[in-house]
Amino acid sequence: MSLDSVAETRSLGSGNSSTWNVAQPATRGRLSALLVKLGALEFFAVAVSAYLASLLYHFTVWQEGPLVVRYVAAASTIATLVLLVSIACRHFASVQIQPRHKFLWNGIGAVLLAFSLFLSLIFLLKIGGDYSRGAFVFQCVAVGAAVLSVRAVGFSKVHSAIASGEIEARRVVMIGGLHDTSQFISRLKSVGIRTIWSCEFPEQATGGVQDSSTAMSPNGGVRNVIARCRELHPDDIFIMAKHQDLPAVSWLTKCLSVLPAGVHIVLVDAPDLLATSEIAEFGNVTSIQVAHPPLKPLDRFLKRGFDLIVATLGLLILSPLLVIVSVAIKLDSPGPVFFLQRRHGYNNQAIRVLKFRTMTITEDGETFTQAVRNDPRVTNIGRILRRSSIDELPQLINVLWGDMSIVGPRPHATAHNRMFETLIPPLSRRHNVKPGITGWAQVNGSRGETDTLEKMQRRVELDLHYIDNWSFLLDCKIVVLTVFSRRAFMNAY
Repeated sequence: MSLDSVAETRSLGSGNSSTWNVAQPATRGRLSALLVKLGALEFFAVAVSAYLASLLYHFTVWQEGPLVVRYVAAASTIATLVLLVSIACRHFASVQIQPRHKFLWNGIGAVLLAFSLFLSLIFLLKIGGDYSRGAFVFQCVAVGAAVLSVRAVGFSKVHSAIASGEIEARRVVMIGGLHDTSQFISRLKSVGIRTIWSCEFPEQATGGVQDSSTAMSPNGGVRNVIARCRELHPDDIFIMAKHQDLPAVSWLTKCLSVLPAGVHIVLVDAPDLLATSEIAEFGNVTSIQVAHPPLKPLDRFLKRGFDLIVATLGLLILSPLLVIVSVAIKLDSPGPVFFLQRRHGYNNQAIRVLKFRTMTITEDGETFTQAVRNDPRVTNIGRILRRSSIDELPQLINVLWGDMSIVGPRPHATAHNRMFETLIPPLSRRHNVKPGITGWAQVNGSRGETDTLEKMQRRVELDLHYIDNWSFLLDCKIVVLTVFSRRAFMNAY
């Protein structure tokens, strides 16, 4: 099929595609007006919250009101700094193409930077002698909450207006195969970005990669694409490139550079590989970093500190329970109180995981057999310990040793891992962080016997989600869910 016929048959949008031939200044003007209102509302909210925070602090701590002139001026300055930082970083201008969480986190970054500038300002001008440090902290917290609230409401308002057609969505053109573009179109539509036209990847005039002199003299196919884009006025053009298209991508991007639109390349053969990629400067070389350590040095320090505090307090508080359980195990059945089993830890290194013995046997070899429901090997006390997860508490000692973490992917027996590592290639990526006593898979009910490939795949997916989305708050959430959520105790036997 020729490019021209494809262009006609694959025009998108409701009704005739010619309705998109001209940019719609009315709806775009409404978007600008809405963003101006959002910026003004954020300025007002920051100023009011900063002043009210200082008022609250002084009445609570000193039982008197603050100096009105000083704190009104400070609140206005803080609001101005937050607005200037947001404008300089294009927070509002990029609200259409940012996910909600990034828009909110950018707001927190703007607040922190604005308060840093404000602190530097009062220091340099030597006007901070009487400025209350308590009021400063109260203002920072209150302004952060105000910015999050305004941005959450503003984000919803902008995307609701896009969905209803009140304001113009960001407009894109797709170049690539029908299957690839249709999947990408639906993803963009879900975040308020409208695809106004799509076409096949154009062929080059010659079989080889063209040099810069011929690239700027496009053949008929590319000329038609450029002419169509000039009519439609897209904001962005996406090239959906497969591996066989890569030699022509440079030529095509040079041809499309004559258009006043952003040009993006999406490698459709490797969407997962590039999902977390970023442009990195490595010495004097610029690269696309497609993988990176899951935790930065500061993250590891924070996580280790959390582990040491929780493990130490846990052992101190739970020591009476540990003694009672030890005596009960000894009286219930012959054998040791504790059970050491080799499992894979950080970087696939073998570690010895400590547990209360819950079975009449202690398997730790290649003949490992998982526990099943109503397993006859489980002792009477062991059944209670396994259902309540008390058998895992001795692993607090593993945490102190540094072999494990409070939160992380649950460690599997080495023999168990070998059963699945060839069937599920990403399985070993679970070991890019320390294993945990509890984890995201466990609080989502994915625990117990993995007698099917699907069950193991589900557990691996949840563990990789945790690794790719780690945060200190996520660790705290998992700890709370481990204690209070019923799902965390599902399939425990």
